[in-house]
Amino acid sequence: MAPWDFLFDEKTYKVGKNGVSPIQNMAAYLGGSAIQTVGDNPVTAYRQLVQQYAKNLAGETVAPAVATAEANAVFIAAPFTASMSGLWPRLIGVLFKRIPKFGVLLGYTYLSGNDEPGYAAATAASILSAPFINPVRMVEKQQRAFLKQTGTEKPIMEILGEASSKYFAPLFRGTVPLMGHSLASAVLGLVGQPKLQKYVQQQIGQAGQLSGSATNLVASAVVSPIYVVVTNPLSRLEVIMQTNSIKGKSIGPFEAVRE
Repeated sequence: MAPWDFLFDEKTYKVGKNGVSPIQNMAAYLGGSAIQTVGDNPVTAYRQLVQQYAKNLAGETVAPAVATAEANAVFIAAPFTASMSGLWPRLIGVLFKRIPKFGVLLGYTYLSGNDEPGYAAATAASILSAPFINPVRMVEKQQRAFLKQTGTEKPIMEILGEASSKYFAPLFRGTVPLMGHSLASAVLGLVGQPKLQKYVQQQIGQAGQLSGSATNLVASAVVSPIYVVVTNPLSRLEVIMQTNSIKGKSIGPFEAVRE
């Protein structure tokens, strides 16, 4: 049986014990991801610029206050361009990134006979989906990597043209830290938060003190700081490896860690 055959299986469309079918689960993940992508793009862009400007054009490390001031200057000079930079590849990436990730996650869950995704499914999804996700993240970061110098996004076709001269190998820079990032995202967001929400509902919700939406907010408030602490160093490694010129020499994981 091929890995995608579960999409044509009758059980994929059958409502389970949790009140939804696997295909509805995937559709909800994809829709939520698209809405989240638009909403958090300005924050994502700002975070990348702060991390990128931690090193100046001469390759020297600068103080965090200097990096923040540089990012602020870019946003003040072109607020809309900076806020929306990298949005199109991220929206396109909802399919290229989410379908492999959620496909493996839900497919593994289905094949293992479980009703809900577990940590084994999250691990498989983070590793097997990374080669599909990384090119999208690379293009996204390259689009806004030179905002300070040019004031505009770098066109997607120009990025792909530069990558094609090296047989598209640069699009896979940063795959190793991405696997760790994806694993943290899957374990905390797709598995940990629903489990924590159920626990909160059992402890508080059943007493009528909090609604389902409120317990979800409580679970999210607990998981989000943990996610930020775990993924921020990995995001920094991705930025180091993915924002240098495609035409130049690539930066490997160990070199990025040393930097």
